[in-house]
Parts: sequence; C-alpha cells; structure tokens
Amino acid sequence: MDKLLLSERDICTKFITPAIQQAGWQQHEFREEVQLTDGRVMVRGKLAARIKNPDAKGGPKRADYVLYARPNVPIAVIEAKQNKYPVGHGMPQALIYAELLDAPFAISSNGNGFLLHDRTGLTQPVERELSLSEFPSPATLWPLYQQWKGLTEPDAVKLVEQPYYSDGSGREPRYYQRVAINRAIEAIAKGQQRILLVMATGTGKTYTAFQIIWRLWKAKTKKRILFLADRNILVDQTMQQDFAPFGEVMHKITNREVKKNYEVYLALYQAVTGKDEWKQIYRQFPADFFDLVVVDECHRGSAADDSVWREVLDYFSTATHLGLTATPRETKEVSNITYFGEPVYTYSLRQGIEDGFLAPYKVIRIVTDADALGYTPEKGKLDKHGQTVEQRQYNTRDFDRNLVLEKRTKLVAAKVWEYLKGTDPMAKTIVFCDDQDHAERMRQELVKLIPAAAANRRYVMRITGDDAEGKAQLSYFIDNDEPYPVIATTSKLLTTGVDAKTCKLIVLDQTINSMTEFKQIIGRGTRLREDYHKLYFTIMDFKGATRLFADPDFDGEPVVIYEPEPDGPVVPPDEQEPPTITSEPAPQPYVPTSGENGDENPSGGEGRIKYVLGDVEVQVAVERSQYLDADGKLITENYRVLLKEDIRKSLRAQFGSLTDFLRRWSETERKQAILDELRNRGVPLEVLQQAVPNGEDIDAFDLVAHVAFDRKPLTRRERANEVKKRDVFGRYGEQARAVLEALLEKFADHGVQDIEDPRILELPPFDQYGTKTEIRRGIFGGADKYAQAITELEQALYDEKRA
Repeated sequence: MDKLLLSERDICTKFITPAIQQAGWQQHEFREEVQLTDGRVMVRGKLAARIKNPDAKGGPKRADYVLYARPNVPIAVIEAKQNKYPVGHGMPQALIYAELLDAPFAISSNGNGFLLHDRTGLTQPVERELSLSEFPSPATLWPLYQQWKGLTEPDAVKLVEQPYYSDGSGREPRYYQRVAINRAIEAIAKGQQRILLVMATGTGKTYTAFQIIWRLWKAKTKKRILFLADRNILVDQTMQQDFAPFGEVMHKITNREVKKNYEVYLALYQAVTGKDEWKQIYRQFPADFFDLVVVDECHRGSAADDSVWREVLDYFSTATHLGLTATPRETKEVSNITYFGEPVYTYSLRQGIEDGFLAPYKVIRIVTDADALGYTPEKGKLDKHGQTVEQRQYNTRDFDRNLVLEKRTKLVAAKVWEYLKGTDPMAKTIVFCDDQDHAERMRQELVKLIPAAAANRRYVMRITGDDAEGKAQLSYFIDNDEPYPVIATTSKLLTTGVDAKTCKLIVLDQTINSMTEFKQIIGRGTRLREDYHKLYFTIMDFKGATRLFADPDFDGEPVVIYEPEPDGPVVPPDEQEPPTITSEPAPQPYVPTSGENGDENPSGGEGRIKYVLGDVEVQVAVERSQYLDADGKLITENYRVLLKEDIRKSLRAQFGSLTDFLRRWSETERKQAILDELRNRGVPLEVLQQAVPNGEDIDAFDLVAHVAFDRKPLTRRERANEVKKRDVFGRYGEQARAVLEALLEKFADHGVQDIEDPRILELPPFDQYGTKTEIRRGIFGGADKYAQAITELEQALYDEKRA
C-alpha cells in the first residue's frame, strides 16, 4: 500500500483513528468531520447565497476530529492531511479550530505521525512530533486541562463534568454557545461572583443561559435561581421554549405575589421593583434565598448604581450574578463591564456573520438637502398651526422633534416604498421614527403611496406604546407565517426584545444617541431564515446613524453601503458578476404588555414646542451603496451626489478663492475653529465626507479645497507619508520624536482634530510616556513648546510646496 496515493479520508480511517483508539480513547470520546460553522453568506445586488465549499474563503469550517475529555469539554482538535504533505501541514487549521472551541491541544497528522501544539504552555516544547504509537491518552490530557483552567478543587471539577441538557432530538449547543456555557461554568466553579457574557442578538443567549442554569441546578451547585428580563413576552417565551424542561420547579412571579416553594423563578423586573416600598416585593424573599441571579439584556440600565436592577442585585448580594448582553458597553460613565467585569466570552455580530450564523446587512444612506445643509426659516414664518417659527438653523436632530417638514416625511416614505416595490413588496419592514406622532405621520404617508394598503388596513400599522390596536398586531408582525402587517412604524416599542426573524428592511428615521440603542435596533434584523428566503437584511438610514455608530471590531462592516442619486433608483444596482455560490437565499419575537414599553408620549416630550411646515421643499442630496468583497475590502457599488454644487457655493461664499482659503487655513492656529465654523454654516465635516467618494479617508483641508475649488485631494495617509519621508522630527529627542510620530499616525487615522485635542495624550500609545502634563513638560519642555511642535507638525502636513 502506497500511502502517497491515499486520500485524506483513507489516512483518517487507516492510521489516525486506530492510533487514537490505541491510546485509550473510546468511540464516544471523539467525533469525526465536526462542522463548526455554516459558511458565510455573500451578497451581490439582489442575489445572496451561502458559501458551501469548505475550501473556499468564508466557507464552512469543519474539523476532521474533535476529542472530548468529558461529553461537554472539547480538549483536542486533529486536522488530517494526505501523506504527500508534511506532518505539520494541517497545524494552521488545527490551531484556528482549537481556538474556536477553546480546546487546549491542536494536532496535525499526515498518517506518519502527529505534530502536537500545546496551547496551555504547560508542557515543553510547545510543539513536538509524536509517532503514531505516542498519541496522548485521555488520562494524560485531562489533568493538563484542569491545570490550564485552574480547576483544582474536586467540587469544581465535578461541576465542569456535569453534562448539558439533551431532549433526545440531537440538538446541541453551537461551538460558540458551548464555549460561553463552559467559560461561565468554569468561572462559577472557581468562585467568581460576577460574570458577563456578550453575545450578539440572534446568537441564542437565552438557550445558552438555560444550559448554564441546568448544569448548575442538576449539580446542586445553585439550588434556587432568579432569571430577570425587562419584557413580559421574553419571560413567557423563555418559560414556554428554552426553559420548558424545568417544568414544575419553575415559577413566574406575577401580581406582586411571593411564593417560596419553587426552585427556578422568572420575573419581569418591573414586577418585583418600584419606587414605592410595597412594590419592592423582592424584599419579601430572604436576602440569601437565591444562589444565582441571571440578568437578561443587562445593558438595560442594570449597570447604573441607582437602577432598579441594581437594587435587586445588591439585595441578593450573596448570590452569583450572571449578566447577558449583546452590547458590552453603554457610555463612558455607565458600563455593564464596570459592574460585572470583563466578559468571560464575547461572540460578536461580526463573528456571527463570518461564521454564517447571522445575516449580513446592506446599508442605504440617504441624505436630504435639509439634513445636509440644515433649514433656516425666514423671519416671522408661521407654521400650519399659526405658531411663529423660531428663527434659527434646524438640522437633522430637530426634524420631527422640534420641526416637522411634511415634505421630508413624504420623501422618506416614498423612498421606502420605492425600495420595497423594487425588491419585495411583502418584505417585513420596521420604520423607526422619533416619536409616536412621527410614527403616525409616517404611517399615513405610506398608506397614501402603497396601493395594497388601501385594500388591507393591516399592510401598514403603527405599533407604539399608546396604540392598543397596533400593539395587538405585533404578534402577527413577528409571526413568520403571517403576511400582515408588512410594515410597522414605531418609535421605541420595537427597539429591543422584538425578534422579527423574517424582517428584511430596517428604516432609520430616528435620532439615535447611543451605541447601545443602535445595536439593539439593528439586532431586529440579524437572524437568518433560509426557509423564508432571508439571507441578508437592509438598513435604510436617513439620519446618519450607521456612520456614527459603526463598531468594526464588534459589528463588522456592511456588505453594501449605497447612497443613491435623487433621480436614481433607491435599490442598489446588481453587480455585473453575481456570486458563484450555491444554495438558495436565506429571526422569534415579542409582544409587550401595557406599561412595560419605553415609548415616548405622542407629543414627543412634555413642554416641547413642535412646528409643522408643509411648504418647504425637500429633495435627496446624497446616496451611496457599498459592500464587502471576499477579502473584506469595502467596495463602492454606486455613489451619487446632487447637492455638491450647493455645498460648493456655500464654501466659496465662506472662503472666497482657493488662495484665500489656503491663507485662512495656514493662519488659523487651531484648525478645529474652521471645522466649527463650517458646521455653524450648515456644512459639517460629515456632509463634506459624504460629498466625495471615500471622503472618510480625506482630511477636512483637502475636502474643502476639492469640493469648493476642484483641487485634487490627498488622503490623510498620503499626507502623513509625505511628512515621514522628510526629517521633520530630526531635532527632537527620542521620546519627543516617538510622540510626534504617534500623533502623525492619529492624523492619518482620524484627521487634524485628533492631534489638536490635548486629551489625545491620555490615550494609548501616549500613556506609556507618562501623563499629559509629563509629556508636555518633561518631554517637550513645557506646554508652549509642545504647542509649537504641533504647529510645526501641521505646517509640515499642509506644506503646499510639498503637497
């Protein structure tokens, strides 16, 4: 038998499997061809398909062997290759799979022997070759695993060995759910009292929580458990679905009635807390009653010291506290990480998309002329109700809150219907508005436009906290098999907890002020449903939220960003070459009870004056579409601008000629002053960036010079590289040069405003050189000399003879 002629599968059958078994591994302790991921969904135009070839980039990941020290503990991954390759040829793949599975040992084999990589670092050398007869036994690897994880006590080991719940259907946790469960169990086994799991919306946080609770409960490590959620339907769904195996030992706290003869309790936090003492029924339980408190969606204020959830957590302070969230941080001041500590495991939207478990998304950005340049009413202008409109500049934040431009609402509705008509008129759609009044006006405009809405009143529904009829339709909207309602207009009610699995379009016409809220809104569309031909979703953004709240590390990039022309199609154009992948195109949900939603009042805020204008013309200014290619590069699919000429006129009125602008820029000590002036005149940096392809990579100086005076722009990186070529920092000491070079990098990444902000010195990498004061005084010899160095750096960046 010539090994060189054998297939990879033959190598496994004839050499690797016998070696594993000879080392003492039983058949139930290892599995072959274990699929870890489903394969990424690729989107081009209207076409979407899943990559099915495991050898293709983004294809499904499949481990040749996974070895289990215990039924729920992967301990080693083996990657097999044909004999024509060296023994270590499969190691890169093995290491990737071992890292995914949180397994300590990665092994490669070509049938001649094994190359073992010890990720624990407990044995030396870290990588070593073994013969077929030297494959390590379970008894050899298990103690190393325990030492690696810090599991020294017998009770801790016993807890980690506790198996998952199985209903006999074959359902088991996905690889990332398994890691999240095991990490949480291991932390509890070692006595950690506060634990945080970060998992993107749609990745099964509740199922993960159930498996954690089940194992703790079955092991009798935690005998009484309290599960807190902030939406009534979430509690009911949890009891009926994932938590159903708890059966009669499970109880939902209702009617402010305390019963102490159950083991697993679920509660809406509003049902056990309140400002009045009589509402705080959790105090009727002894403080040591619960051993574990699980806070679902713990971004919802539980981190704040004065929040109602914190009251519960503080009262049951002896219990272990487990937080689950899709958004790891809220604000600089309040973060769930502050309370729970760094997450023991994070599974991001980005990773979920790459693995093929979550839907990728397109972004269609539409900027109206009113949003781009602002709107200033003439003096004495009256609105539709006879109110004198305050004369000032109104911008995106004001629209639909302080000032209603009815024709802007009509334009948004028209673009939404244009998209649906051009793609799928029955695609489930959520339109997020600023308040309930805005949601109702949007509903009316959509009804006027959509022929089917005239015959079916349920085609478009306003689903807000003050609308009983609309809320009654929510269960139908999120039902996969119910066609109506098709479009839901809302403000806050659908922001979180509503798992509309088949939602294909999310429209943002709402001012969003936090990353947390933005991610929760986007989470309404992240679930994949191939059986309903939902493989991706689209975000139509009218208020710039997708640009302001992008977090590439957590969310990844959209597959498409499209900004259509005013007179162009709103549907992103198809690519010339559709994706050459197979498979057909490709999330359950929530009904709130009265008093539990966070909707605003219909007027949009007590005491707020809202002007309504019906005679102000509004048109589209900028639209752009982009997608990610297979290498992760952002490709512009289409880009159109109408208002560039208007912006040009505004800039020329401000600066005069190119010579005048260059002189102004050179003479202005702080360039931020010019940026502030631009914003005050209705041309903020963001609008300039939108008016130029790849404008995010170009400095404000070049944007103005290009848009106003047709001067060819350089990117920030190109300007930084020009400075690097010259010995600009030669006269400074080593540390001063390092600081200036780091500032140059900050300019290349973000622009001149970063290097002018003194707070930049408080951030990495500058903090390694000392405090802000120590850098300016100790390294540069004083604040004035540091300021002079910044001036010289800017002069080098904008040297017209060099640029």
